[in-house]
Amino acid sequence: MVTPFTSDATRVDVECFKRQIRAQAEGAVAGIVPCGTTGESPTLSAQEHEQVVATAVETAKSLRMQVMAGAGSNNTATAVKLHKLVAALGADAALHVAPYYNKPNQEGIYQHFMHVADAADLPVVLYSIPGRCGVAILPETVERLSKHPNIVAIKEATGSIESATEIRRRCAMPILSGDDVLTLAFAAVGAIGVVSVVSNVMPALVQSLIHACVQNDFAAARVIHEKLLPLSKGLLSLDTNPVPIKTAMQILGRDSGAVRLPLVGATAATQKIIAELLHHAGLMSGQRGVSQTERVH
Repeated sequence: MVTPFTSDATRVDVECFKRQIRAQAEGAVAGIVPCGTTGESPTLSAQEHEQVVATAVETAKSLRMQVMAGAGSNNTATAVKLHKLVAALGADAALHVAPYYNKPNQEGIYQHFMHVADAADLPVVLYSIPGRCGVAILPETVERLSKHPNIVAIKEATGSIESATEIRRRCAMPILSGDDVLTLAFAAVGAIGVVSVVSNVMPALVQSLIHACVQNDFAAARVIHEKLLPLSKGLLSLDTNPVPIKTAMQILGRDSGAVRLPLVGATAATQKIIAELLHHAGLMSGQRGVSQTERVH
């Protein structure tokens, strides 16, 4: 989930966030992930982080969706504190990214996640995204961590089919795709779902893709994948996430406010490409496009 801000990015727009959660429920998704990368978690204050997770839990639970709350940090003590917080707020699981910037070795990564998993009786979903963290959670480390009863899954955003395959070979850890473009390919080697960016605007179609995959109907899944692919690729390549998805949502009349510095709004040229991708995806019917003279915050 994106985190909707006001137009000046000074506050979380709670009512907008609730509307967006309801839109996900209408798309029949299994659950939501607040305070992840797409949710601009690095720029949320501690109070805002708590506010977003609490709102997500209250709203999603009433709609029978699960909440996997972002709680990661490159400071193990902070990750433990956040883990306890989201547990107390009623989240169903916590998403914990590999420690970034510090660049720990695999033993450090292992010890970090073990401390988190020991801190509260709440399921932990590992999150491996070396493009942002500088380090990956290697398959052999995933195998070691899988022995902890509280570590229940991994979000694989390595971009590596080889890594996902090796994890499946080594242990029964459930794998979630961390990249919409690779969801079908990951499903082919055993992944069971996706933590999706494009679901912010196309939840029902993403859910249909996952349903087809788990039913082993890869012919149907391929058709859906091909429809989603251009938009999915654009949303993660035209600018830094979540700039493109927030731009897309504004174009579609679902404004999520500004992105927060150090992120800045999409250029006019990028806005135009995103509008074209939305049209190609069949989302622009009856919608007003954004001209090159308009600004997306």
